[in-house]
Amino acid sequence: MAEQNPQAPILSVRDIKVHFQVSGGGTEWPWTAKKTLKAVDGVSFDLFAGETLGVVGESGCGKSTLSRAIINLVPATSGEIVWMGKDLLKGSARDWHDVRRDIQMIFQDPLASLNPRMTVAQIIAEPLRTHRPELSDKDVMERVRRMMRRVGLTEQQINRYPHEFSGGQCQRIGIARALILEPKLVICDEPVSALDVSIQAQIINLLKELQREMGLALIFIAHDLAVVKHISDRILVMYLGREMELAKKHALYDRPSHPYTRALLSAIPVPDPARERVKVIELLGGDLPSPLNPPSGCVFRTRCPKAEARCGAETPRLKALSEDTQSACLLA
Repeated sequence: MAEQNPQAPILSVRDIKVHFQVSGGGTEWPWTAKKTLKAVDGVSFDLFAGETLGVVGESGCGKSTLSRAIINLVPATSGEIVWMGKDLLKGSARDWHDVRRDIQMIFQDPLASLNPRMTVAQIIAEPLRTHRPELSDKDVMERVRRMMRRVGLTEQQINRYPHEFSGGQCQRIGIARALILEPKLVICDEPVSALDVSIQAQIINLLKELQREMGLALIFIAHDLAVVKHISDRILVMYLGREMELAKKHALYDRPSHPYTRALLSAIPVPDPARERVKVIELLGGDLPSPLNPPSGCVFRTRCPKAEARCGAETPRLKALSEDTQSACLLA
């Protein structure tokens, strides 16, 4: 596992918010009152060179929106995204164009993220054509073939189309496309959720191997906490657009400080029938609140078994509980 760089972070996200104005009544009439959907509502973290930050949480908690805001696929409402000392939200379109050579993304659905009218060679070469126009056709194709070999594809597949590949092979094409520019950061938005378990392991091991070879930093988004544990150095737990806990891997799995984290960890299946039968699962009561009308104070309080009166009056922020753990819980 990559060690955290003790120097300055390559990426600093500070109080990032992504809000959308949506119709409150489900219609698009101009006189219908608008409501604010707080998809991401004040998330902060640092990422160091060679490190993997796992991001977990329920569907709808803002994981994918956060990742897209970092790379400007979704505009951030406010906050700071500081890349290598430069605040990208204050930059120009040209600044974003230059940054995308260093920050790439792997998407959840491998087949949907590939152009069905382009061959494998054209798909992987496209970033080079955009960001490295000085390269000759011969140099581009040589780099494409080399990258295909690194991700486990053969040169005989270079002129095939995406529909001719399996899901795992399509994800390898997406990884090759993301890495062809030799970026410093790759954002992986649930890259294995649509794949079989055996293929998931292959893709995870491939990412770890490429990370060691290229010194990549990764932001790895997933629902499966067992997968996140296998690849991450630190883990950010999100709920309803906010951060609940940020901790090093072993601290989070051995000593979770937030009730929501404990509930997520208790739901992980144990591959031992005897232990699985006696395991205590911390079930959460109630339904997930709407991001259009989140609870006051701590957004998790309506489902928290330990909530007190002050949880509805105070909005908790991440605070350091130890060298390894930060928690956004008033009672931690």
